[in-house]
Amino acid sequence: MSQVLDIERYDLDIKSNSRSHHTQLCGEERLIVRRGQPFNIILHLTAGSKDFKPGETGLTLIIETGPLPRKESDTKVTFSITDSTVDTDWSASATYDPSGNTLSLSISSSPDAPIGVYSLTLDQNGKKTSLGQFTLLFNAWCPRDAVYMHSETKRQEYVLAQHGQIYRGIHKRIKGTPWNFGQFEAGILDICLKILDENPKFVSDADKDCSARRNPIYVTRVLSAMINSNDDRGVLVGNWGKIEDGTHPGEWIGSGGILHQWAESGPVCYGQCWVFAAVACTVSRALGIPCRVVTNFGSAHDTDANLVIENLYDEDGKRISGGDSIWNFHVWVDSWMTRPDLGQKFDGWQTSDPTPQETSEGVFCCGPASLKAIKEGELTLKYDVPFIFAEVNADVVDLVLLSTGQFVKFSGSTKSVGCFISTKTVGSDDRRDITHQYKYAEGSKEERQVYEKAQHHNKLQQRGEKPGLHLKIKLADNMMVGSDFEVYAILTNNCMEARTCNFLFFARAVSYKGKQGDSCGVASDKVEVPSGEERRLSLKLEYESYGTAITSDRLIQLSAITIDKETIDFNKAEKTIVLDEPDIKIELLGEANINQSVMTKLTLLNPLPEQLQDCSFTVEGVSLTDSKPITAKYVFISVVPCSRGNFKAKF
Repeated sequence: MSQVLDIERYDLDIKSNSRSHHTQLCGEERLIVRRGQPFNIILHLTAGSKDFKPGETGLTLIIETGPLPRKESDTKVTFSITDSTVDTDWSASATYDPSGNTLSLSISSSPDAPIGVYSLTLDQNGKKTSLGQFTLLFNAWCPRDAVYMHSETKRQEYVLAQHGQIYRGIHKRIKGTPWNFGQFEAGILDICLKILDENPKFVSDADKDCSARRNPIYVTRVLSAMINSNDDRGVLVGNWGKIEDGTHPGEWIGSGGILHQWAESGPVCYGQCWVFAAVACTVSRALGIPCRVVTNFGSAHDTDANLVIENLYDEDGKRISGGDSIWNFHVWVDSWMTRPDLGQKFDGWQTSDPTPQETSEGVFCCGPASLKAIKEGELTLKYDVPFIFAEVNADVVDLVLLSTGQFVKFSGSTKSVGCFISTKTVGSDDRRDITHQYKYAEGSKEERQVYEKAQHHNKLQQRGEKPGLHLKIKLADNMMVGSDFEVYAILTNNCMEARTCNFLFFARAVSYKGKQGDSCGVASDKVEVPSGEERRLSLKLEYESYGTAITSDRLIQLSAITIDKETIDFNKAEKTIVLDEPDIKIELLGEANINQSVMTKLTLLNPLPEQLQDCSFTVEGVSLTDSKPITAKYVFISVVPCSRGNFKAKF
């Protein structure tokens, strides 16, 4: 039987752990560590207790987070103490020091674990000992973490720096304003975790929300919604009008006071874009997500999502108020992370905007959107790329409204939106222009090509479609066994240019276990599909061909393939159909009375163009047939189409 250690006390070794996990600025009141990296706990054994002997002492650790810890959600994990730790999952090893009668545990968290406050319990064959709590953060120093940042100087700037610059003004007169992010000040981390716990997704499904906190994409999107208070008990109330109460947005110089006030009394009055962004940066850095504040000068607000800012005037030159506008400047944040949902190409900086402007999925939030997707005009990718693309790259059109009701364009610009996009330089207070990260040079061939692609993608997204070639199979309404019918393969070209493809469409019998049988029909063609159009290839399935091929399962597998040899683009669509069989009609020949027999008539319509032979009807009914089926064999049904076979049964 395994021995049980008698533990006198435990030491979370906060000072040493904090130093190695870059959390020493949070203080030494509690253990705060970053995921995917080992931390140490020292167990002091009672004097006279038995020595720890590997293999003879069964030690298991249990870690839990959230109000409803569950193994299935990875909010509860149980793991044994072994000889060494691994860097891919929760693990632990132990080192015994007989001279000090201590057992040092090295615990490594999963680099994909949900962030939050965890409890730690030691289980010795059912005897459980609490080892306290620790807070787990994202880890920009861990190569396996989604927020890993290779450069140490950038980690120092975008995770650890507590002071920064926020740029405002106009593009010809840019002014930096100092800001105290203060993410390591007392109480701030608790408030940041409270923000996550106040979000509506946590309230509606705490288990799902806590589990999703493993993902910086999810956390960043939640913060984008929670920094403003439009849909929830978020941090800041926006005000762009006359301010007669609360604090004017221009009076704030740091995030700490705002966050403490929110924690004590709810939404704080007031904020504007730079305040929303600065608070979002504080919270992101506190949770371990690398983050920077970004200012866009000449920032478009495209309310009708057409990538064009339309300035409307009457015939006297007076401006007509409309939904679209261009702000002198607008401020948001970029956060650093991988995008496994989009592909490695879109890793890196992701834009999110906590200022409440437009709703996204029904909530006032925006992003995260990959900077690379914004720059390349990939408007169909998550999240909110069209809105942010318009902020930095919309065209401007000036229109006059004539008395006839007609709009006439008299001016415009392709260069006035999105210029001098600025952030603080790493390691200094100098301004860094990062416009090139968001867009190609104004007036360049690449910039116009991207804009045209963005317009194309924007129209596709509004129709709920995606770019590229798309193939689908459309079935006939009536596919009764024995009938002839047509099915169609439809190729849609959502590319910006015409495509020429070899088009194949074939049908094959298949069993319910997936085993393929004989061919039921083939069609092929070479088609040219202009941009935005579709081409169809029909395949007629005749009973004469499929009747002998199908099994009693009546299954036919349809497969369509297109091959564009020029672009090496292959597309495939498959669909398995079940042929309908005729219904059996049952009718009573007389009135049904209790405890009296009644005659019934069963009728079957023959759908086949051939005679049915050696057939039978089988009938069974509860309390009607004495638990035995009634069978009538050798019912003759004529070859004539739509002819019926009948059977009468008495119950």
